[in-house]
Amino acid sequence: MKETKIILSDKEIPRKWYNIMADMPNLPKPPLHPGTKQPIGPDDLSAIFPMSLIEQEVTRERWIDIPEEVLDIYSLWRPSPLYRAHRLEKALNTPAKIYYKYEGVSPAGSHKPNTAIPQAYYNKQAGIKRIATETGAGQWGSSMALAGNLFGLDVTVYMVKVSYGQKPYRRISMETWGATVHASPSTFTQSGRKALEADPDNPGSLGLAISEAVEDAATHNDTNYALGSVLNHVCMHQTVIGLEAKKQFELVNDYPDIIIGCCGGGSNLAGISFPFLQDKINGRDLRVIAVEPSSCPTLTKGEFRYDYGDVAGLTPFLMMYTLGHDFIPPGIHAGGLRYHADSPLVCQLYHDGLMEAKAYHQMGVFEAALQFARTEAIIPAPETAHAIRGVIDEALLCKEEGKKKTILFNLSGHGYLDLQAYADYMDGKLSDYEYPDEKIKEALSRLPVF
Repeated sequence: MKETKIILSDKEIPRKWYNIMADMPNLPKPPLHPGTKQPIGPDDLSAIFPMSLIEQEVTRERWIDIPEEVLDIYSLWRPSPLYRAHRLEKALNTPAKIYYKYEGVSPAGSHKPNTAIPQAYYNKQAGIKRIATETGAGQWGSSMALAGNLFGLDVTVYMVKVSYGQKPYRRISMETWGATVHASPSTFTQSGRKALEADPDNPGSLGLAISEAVEDAATHNDTNYALGSVLNHVCMHQTVIGLEAKKQFELVNDYPDIIIGCCGGGSNLAGISFPFLQDKINGRDLRVIAVEPSSCPTLTKGEFRYDYGDVAGLTPFLMMYTLGHDFIPPGIHAGGLRYHADSPLVCQLYHDGLMEAKAYHQMGVFEAALQFARTEAIIPAPETAHAIRGVIDEALLCKEEGKKKTILFNLSGHGYLDLQAYADYMDGKLSDYEYPDEKIKEALSRLPVF
């Protein structure tokens, strides 16, 4: 029999997170205070984050211990399996070997609990009673609701309104784990009310939902804010994915030539790629490709500059590739990829040429998703389907060039709660949308100049 699943034992769960800042040739420029435009310090963040996470955000230590309480919960689903996609390879008639790390085995069905669990743990240790957060497609909100339930924290989730309507079962999963969910923009915050006054039909955006959650946390002493992507400590928590994958490749005496991940905020891509990028930084030949939607082309069309992480300008300025913080994306089904910017770590690595980026239209993405589901049997979430589109294109290129390459991607999230998106695609109700260059220029023209 061909080896399909590469499995690690529970005792092989990584006991440390990898911090790529210890090895990057260039660190991101520091976050700047939204008022003074000076580099922020720990005190500026302590109103919404516990000090333990603030320390993880800025440290340059290479390895950070994972608390035993976090490891105990990780063991519910970690280590996750690494699969060899034999059937997809055969369907493509490619000499490439395709592997995928399957994060859909987590209770919330995606990679997001890898950071939700430690964030809930550190907030509980700091005496926090409630977490306010945002969610796009609902994978992060579900994960934070799960983590809050496990650690006895109340959770309030501001869910992007278009996804709130598209994905009701994600909302129900959050409520099942005890969270309170509001469609964003909401009437519960000043940021939400202002957005609704300007446009009562505002479909929402991740940037706007972040504004609401940050405002909520900053105005309640017992509440902190939790972010599901973008920040350094979030990306670091996700490196358990790539660290496990490296061990699994050793078991089959292989190593990836190409690593592909979908990219909205960056945590999915960071989790699978950062441990391997350590090898690339040290001279190993390796390509890492970030895949994003053509309707939200942050890396491929955005500008590398300081911008707010949210619509209302409550967050620090971060050095990122950005489309402008007041960018309101179209309502594509890949709600987790509709963010105006990306992780400063991912952006710096891309800027330095250690990563590549591609953008795809959603029709081609769903075509790839169906091909994957009909060969490998797993129905992927629309976000991960972007990575699958990139994988198939690279595998077909290997076929054209007659090259035997090993391709790895992160399959984060099953699509069982995204079946309406599949129905819309198969019923011919979806269309492609290229975000206009003039709209990007207009949004960027409103940014402050440093």
